[in-house]
Amino acid sequence: MSKFLVLGIVLMLLFGFVRYKQKELISEDFKLVWADEFNTNGPPDEKNWNYETGFVRNEENQWYQKENAVCKDGFLIIEAKNENKINPNFVSKNHKDFAKNRDSIKVTSSCLITRGKHSWQYGRFEMRAKIPVGKGMWPAFWSLGIKGNWPANGEIDIMEYYTGKILANAAWKSKESKTAWDSETFKLSDFKDKVWANQFHIWKMDWDAHSIKLYVDNQLLNEIKVDKTINSANQEIIPFQQPHYLLVNLAVGGINGGEFTKADLPSKYIIDYIRVYQKNK
Repeated sequence: MSKFLVLGIVLMLLFGFVRYKQKELISEDFKLVWADEFNTNGPPDEKNWNYETGFVRNEENQWYQKENAVCKDGFLIIEAKNENKINPNFVSKNHKDFAKNRDSIKVTSSCLITRGKHSWQYGRFEMRAKIPVGKGMWPAFWSLGIKGNWPANGEIDIMEYYTGKILANAAWKSKESKTAWDSETFKLSDFKDKVWANQFHIWKMDWDAHSIKLYVDNQLLNEIKVDKTINSANQEIIPFQQPHYLLVNLAVGGINGGEFTKADLPSKYIIDYIRVYQKNK
């Protein structure tokens, strides 16, 4: 009996240390149609990703540039860090556009997007990551529809974090031509684990023609009914019945990220993998 016990312990240890990314999802309903496992050291795979550049949205403090994203030891690392550079788009401090009234760049980071390279309509979208939760940090994993301007094209926030909160959201254009939101918010303390923020977690979206379900570690955070996002039968753009592309980024500060100081940087958003599955036909 002792030999079998020892053998069992050895096998448990061996399988326990198998890299997470080597364990494929086994499902009769879904098949893997796209993935980035970030296994090659260096810049992210150009076949999968484009980049946003500059001051982009939400009055965020970071200047986006591709140099802040790197693959190392099987992980994608997006790093927000202090820098001091001239803003090449500066016009004047009185300009109404925040991207043109800042004379310098104080913080840099990266936003990777699959727009123009990959998009999908429906499926299971999954990311395993460890998110930064320090002051001012605003990491996200989200999607946008390929047709139409925001919010008419539709936005899905599979993972969004800022100021101590995890969010699971969708946004679209309402009948009144305003932005409609379906949002659920959870405090980090709701997860009843003091080291939750220091661990890797799996964020997942299951999306079909009828609903969008958003999860973390298989806990359902929000379910959005697609019907309520359609304003009329002859609507030209149906935001959540069209292909979406993915974005993964680390923003800093801005209208939601909160206050921070130079001492709060650098900060790293560490992604193990991003995978897309679709239903077997």
